[in-house]
Amino acid sequence: MERSGQLLKGAITLAGLAGLVAWPTPLLAAGEPAALPDTVVRASALNSQVADMSAASVVLQGDELAKRRAATLGDTLSGLPGIHSSGFGPGVGRPVIRGLEGSRVKVLSDGVDVLDASTSSPDHAITSEMLLLEQVEVIKGPATLMYGGGAIGGVVNLIDRRVPTYVPERGVEADLELRGNSVADERAGAFGITAGTGQFALRLEGSKSDADPYSIPGNPSKQEGAFNESDAAGLGLSWISDRGYLGIAYSEQNREYGLLAHEHADCHTHGPTWHCGGHGHGHDDHDHDHDHEHGAAFIDMQQQRWDLRGEYRDPFAGFERVRLRMAHTDYQHEEIEGSEVGTRFDNQGSEARLELTHKPIAGWRGVIGGQTSRRDFSALGEEAYVPATLTANHALFLLEELQLGDWRYEWGLRHEWQNIDVKRSARDVSHRGTSLSAGTTWRFAPEYALFANLSRSQRLPTAEELFAMGPHAATRTVELGNANLKEETGYNMEIGLRKLSGRLTYSLSAFRNQVDDFIYAADAGYDPGGHYRVVEYQQDDAVLQGLEGSFGIQATDSLKVTLFGDTVRGKLRDGGGDLPRIPADRYGVRLEQRLTSHVDAELEGYRVRRQSDIADHESETGAYTMLTAGLSYQGHSQSGMNYLLYVRANNLLDDKARQHTSFIKDDVLLPGRNMTVGMRLSF
Repeated sequence: MERSGQLLKGAITLAGLAGLVAWPTPLLAAGEPAALPDTVVRASALNSQVADMSAASVVLQGDELAKRRAATLGDTLSGLPGIHSSGFGPGVGRPVIRGLEGSRVKVLSDGVDVLDASTSSPDHAITSEMLLLEQVEVIKGPATLMYGGGAIGGVVNLIDRRVPTYVPERGVEADLELRGNSVADERAGAFGITAGTGQFALRLEGSKSDADPYSIPGNPSKQEGAFNESDAAGLGLSWISDRGYLGIAYSEQNREYGLLAHEHADCHTHGPTWHCGGHGHGHDDHDHDHDHEHGAAFIDMQQQRWDLRGEYRDPFAGFERVRLRMAHTDYQHEEIEGSEVGTRFDNQGSEARLELTHKPIAGWRGVIGGQTSRRDFSALGEEAYVPATLTANHALFLLEELQLGDWRYEWGLRHEWQNIDVKRSARDVSHRGTSLSAGTTWRFAPEYALFANLSRSQRLPTAEELFAMGPHAATRTVELGNANLKEETGYNMEIGLRKLSGRLTYSLSAFRNQVDDFIYAADAGYDPGGHYRVVEYQQDDAVLQGLEGSFGIQATDSLKVTLFGDTVRGKLRDGGGDLPRIPADRYGVRLEQRLTSHVDAELEGYRVRRQSDIADHESETGAYTMLTAGLSYQGHSQSGMNYLLYVRANNLLDDKARQHTSFIKDDVLLPGRNMTVGMRLSF
């Protein structure tokens, strides 16, 4: 990939949905393995551990993350109970949590929005470089209010090492990861080096990946246009003391990926309506200086990002810590077909947040803070279905927790203001929303916890929902926004039971999310040309409810068996029908075998059932079975180097599979049988 102005490019090359849960007995306690290490959820702000959270939460880190890591965030998390991916080919995959996606699932980079264009269209990628992530957190419940009332589905927080938070003991530490696969001839690698002396530390990191169109089941040919190429680099510098740190980092990412099933229909206005005729490009001729080997439509994306992060302990009387996060991004991408640029998207975003953790007051310890963000978005060209807008959002939030014996209580409150100004127009829309939640965790016996939470959250309409006006090839619709949309109000209830250590482990939860004034794209028939469906953004009440969980037992000293699964139903209330793209029921089993002190083996199989609960004009999706096997070797050298070698085989049955959550599932199969080989070194 050729690119000018790349400052650093040269530097890089989880229900058991059924099961009996017994009160703890001495029999279960006998011969139990050691308790799992406590995992801190950084997005909780109060540094809560997974076992203490009043909602089902997941943290991926270390070797587990390395072995599960995929090219996209959605594919990395997909397979965990309650989480699926809304794939749009190998380069795009947003997480779907409990049937909710898009702007209802907040994706953060160490507590700050990723500030890309991924929520504006399902074919826009999340600008996270998976190979450079240290930890991925999925949180629900009261803690999500800190990051937006719109996060009705949940929050995904991506933790990287771009801004150093400590000085390495030996002055320098480094990590290296290499990976490749057979289904798409993927070649990927990443490195990171942190060096420091005195009170300063410097971080340099980079990654590069290249994947060709992938093989599909039952077909000797490849999936046309399914390529994905990316490179990323980052440089960070921090001042570090025994009470905190302050650091700044610059990063940039460049990516090209194919747009699968991406068809243009040459839509234009005809009086008050739209007409979509045959294929054709209605834009000016443009000599795009890009020499690409793939002829299908693709996206050429670049992003530059600045991050400022700081934390200081015991800053002044009454407070334990102050934490600062600021970020600015300059994002742009071009949608290209042949040698012509169809549409150019530009998004400049900034966000800042300040958190103050106060010391206990009558036993209550909490965080008070503020957040402000600004998004300057524009699209020019064939798919400029959303006018240029300037969105400003400001919020105040409060999160409190109290520990009383075996009970832990938490509650949160957030109020936010939003204004969307349509450029080159007198239109200006303002909204405000108040969200609150409460939860509790009862550790009724050692290692056991019962948790529950309630929330009322308000999501403010997006610019796309308010002002869309035109054809959208990714969804094959003509989208009509509605400037009269009001706040979406969700009432969520969840109850669950978890046990994270001992011979028997499990995490089970049931949830119900009632959303008043749920915003959705209602079908209004075909355009006059009969090519695209016309959809209008409307509001109605909806309900999403389901179960999710995992149930594991240490069958022998070396063998663990885990059952897992999830189910969710989404409907408009009062007979309004099913919601579209709701994940199908899924259940499976995982066997984990310790072969030697260094070698582990894993075999996993799961079944995704046929999805027949479908919305109007949506097709059913067939059932499929996925079988995965893996082998890994962990070691430590005398020189202090830790290493992981792994091999993983996916879709061993070469089954034909389609994701019901995907807009393009009728046209695109998931990849066929695949072998991935990788290594991870740290020293």
